[in-house]
Amino acid sequence: MTSETSLEGLTVAAEAEWLKRWTSGPTEPEGYGLAKGAPAPDLVLADHNGEDRSLSEFWVGGAALLMFWRHFGCSCGVDRAKRLLDEYPAYQEAGLEPVIITQGEPARAAVYRDEHGLPFPLLSDPNHVAYRSYGVSQWSIERVLFDAPPEYWAHSSELGADFQVRRRKEGRYLVDDPWRAAAEFVVGSDGLIRLGYMYQHCEDFPDPRVLTTAALIG
Repeated sequence: MTSETSLEGLTVAAEAEWLKRWTSGPTEPEGYGLAKGAPAPDLVLADHNGEDRSLSEFWVGGAALLMFWRHFGCSCGVDRAKRLLDEYPAYQEAGLEPVIITQGEPARAAVYRDEHGLPFPLLSDPNHVAYRSYGVSQWSIERVLFDAPPEYWAHSSELGADFQVRRRKEGRYLVDDPWRAAAEFVVGSDGLIRLGYMYQHCEDFPDPRVLTTAALIG
């Protein structure tokens, strides 16, 4: 019998959550993110090692890039990981340190981090407390399914289950909240938002110069 706390058990539960949320569709109004100059909520989240981390520890010594990630089965997260590794030297030069906030529990976050070779902390927010605190809500259907065949627009349970089977065979599980948006925030050492970048869809990656300039201008 699979333990709910094992990696397999957590993945099975996260797949069930994905299908339930997929079928229900978005239930939260679209978020607009925290405004420039707003205080960044200092929450405590477990990292990929299961250790509690305060968000403020990442910006106390300089600017931090808080990256609110898509679910672990999203191909856009894979693409963002590749870009992030390429862009990291420019971030370092600007004194901007990334930290990734995810929907997965520490065990799943650790696997994802290793799989994509990410040297940054991955924090776990499976209940979306941090997402909502920073105004990162759910996307409307067209923002997620704009490039999908029309039959997917109704997001039926049957099509969702079939989609999961195909992705499972590829080793890329569809998990967590499929509608949860992505966003990135530059936070200064004073704990204030310097820039909020809200994705319009999952491939709407920011130009790294926008982020590094926000970090340097202060």
